[in-house]
Amino acid sequence: MANSKTWHDTHKESLGFGQRLADKVANGMGSWRFIIIQTLIVAVWMILNVIAFVQHWDPYPYILLNLLFSTQAAYAAPIIMMAQNRQSERDRAQADADYRTNCEAKIEIEQLLKKLNSIEVDKLDRILELLEKK
Repeated sequence: MANSKTWHDTHKESLGFGQRLADKVANGMGSWRFIIIQTLIVAVWMILNVIAFVQHWDPYPYILLNLLFSTQAAYAAPIIMMAQNRQSERDRAQADADYRTNCEAKIEIEQLLKKLNSIEVDKLDRILELLEKK
C-alpha cells in the first residue's frame, strides 16, 4: 500500500490549534462529567451564598451566577458549532474516501471478470479442439 495514512489521519493532521481546542471543549461540554461538575459548582455556590450570614457576594436570585452562565453559553455555542462543522467535514471526507475505494474496487472486479471470461473462453476453445480431434 503506497499511502498508509487513512482519511482520518490526514484530517487530524490538517487541524490547527484552535480547531483541536474547540473539539476538546465540545467533547468536554457534552459529557456527564461536565454536567456533574457544573451541578456541584452551582450547588456549592448557592449553599455558600445562603449560609454566608454577613457577606453574600451573590445574593438570591444569583445574578452573578446567571451572568457566568450567560457568558459560558455565549462562548460554548460557537465552539460547539465549530466542532459540529468539523464533524460534517469529517463525514464528507469519509464519504469521499469510501466512494473512491468503491470505484477502485469496481474497476478491479471488472478486470477480474474480464480475466475469468477470458479463461472460460480459452477452456471452451480447448474443449472444442479436443472434441474435433476425436
